[in-house]
Amino acid sequence: MQHPIEQNDPKRFSSEKENQYFDRKSARKDANDISRHISAFANASGGKLVIGIEDDGEITGFRRRGAHDIEDFLQAPITCCDPVPAVRAEEVNVTNSSGESDRILVLDVQASTDRVIARKRDGEVFLRQKDESVRLDREQVRALEYDKNQRRFEDEPADRSGIDDIDREVMGRYREELGTDAPYEQILRSRGMLVDGHLTNAGVLLFARNPTQFIPCARVRAMRFDGSRMETGRRLNIVKDRTFDGPLPKVIEGAKQMISSQLREFQFLGDDGKFKIIPEYPEFAWFEGLVNAVTHRNYAYSGDYIRVMMYDDRLEILSPGKLPNIVTLENMRHTRWSRNPIIARTLVEFGWVRELNEGVQRIYDEMASFFLNEPVFSEPNDSSVLLTLENSITSRVLRQSDTVSGIVGEDAYRALSEPELSAVQIVYARGKVTVKQLSEHLGRSAKFARSTLRGLVDKDILSWHGSGPKDPSQYYSFPRSR
Repeated sequence: MQHPIEQNDPKRFSSEKENQYFDRKSARKDANDISRHISAFANASGGKLVIGIEDDGEITGFRRRGAHDIEDFLQAPITCCDPVPAVRAEEVNVTNSSGESDRILVLDVQASTDRVIARKRDGEVFLRQKDESVRLDREQVRALEYDKNQRRFEDEPADRSGIDDIDREVMGRYREELGTDAPYEQILRSRGMLVDGHLTNAGVLLFARNPTQFIPCARVRAMRFDGSRMETGRRLNIVKDRTFDGPLPKVIEGAKQMISSQLREFQFLGDDGKFKIIPEYPEFAWFEGLVNAVTHRNYAYSGDYIRVMMYDDRLEILSPGKLPNIVTLENMRHTRWSRNPIIARTLVEFGWVRELNEGVQRIYDEMASFFLNEPVFSEPNDSSVLLTLENSITSRVLRQSDTVSGIVGEDAYRALSEPELSAVQIVYARGKVTVKQLSEHLGRSAKFARSTLRGLVDKDILSWHGSGPKDPSQYYSFPRSR
């Protein structure tokens, strides 16, 4: 990973490969050309622009014929950029390639967190990407303005939307939460979510019956995989796949229910000698991760949607768009910033969000309390935020298998079919199993589940409990002798 250069060292400036945080230019370059790179660094993460060193690393300084006056470059941020970026300048004494005493100019460009910096001459906007200062098109400039909170996507009216598009059930719940009997239209206008008869993007996301009609990727897809990676083709291993769209409160509720149903519980022997049930992950950790993704994602980024991927060894939540503004991977545990403050405030009022970003630290705390590895936040491809929660399933499964085989007998355990194995594992984890529970777990008919359980009774592995075949409370467990 590239890092900014801390020291103004001419030798390093001469040999360093140009990158995201560093560029060098000849003093013969025009100040307007230099402003391209000042804009690019300011719109990205900042960086050092060194004047007086050629692209090949030759230190030519300001004494070479054709070099512009150093004052031109000192004034470039003021005369050639709009608005004026924050730039620290330092003149560094050097010996140039001709053996003469000379100078180079180091422009330390600070990242602009609240404004897009353009080249004054033509209004063009640039962004530092790897070792290049890339010109942005209109849509890219707009996205950059969203990122810097110069304008907010959630504030902009959604064309063709109106009060008739709202989900009246969700809107009614919101009115109750506010403790008012005001008309829906009045509430939305007062909250800045209805402007000139159109719902804003925030209004659409929170209250429209069908937000994807206006914002196509405003949805959450949750998938459960069999194994530790996603397979394709004939080896496709998706166990459960649901997509949730609609107003955000319903999306959150639906996704929570589905994820909860797919996460496993495991039994362990406590210090008191009693078996205890623990979930695969602490609920707060994965649910807060989901709510954060829904609340803070970049909805202006139209190429992707939120994905929750559950594997045997981990749970991943992918949210489109980079971290917002001043938030970084390093400071996100303590820095509070919202890309979508209206959405965040409304979800606070619904009770889904307590306070902006306070939950990130608690995710760490909850994982630690379960003796699990710290959550891992990353930015894959610099275009999304990925939260990874790791479990300790491998060791738990091994312990579970050893324990269950000890209960039913090693030979009998090895002879169990997959449905039978599932049944005894449920009994091990929960103490008992019903036909309905096994049917839902296997995704098979009740007839199949009943036949599987009766077969285990015939093998003397399970015992049946009930007053008769139609007893609604009947269940199966390990024989008391075990």
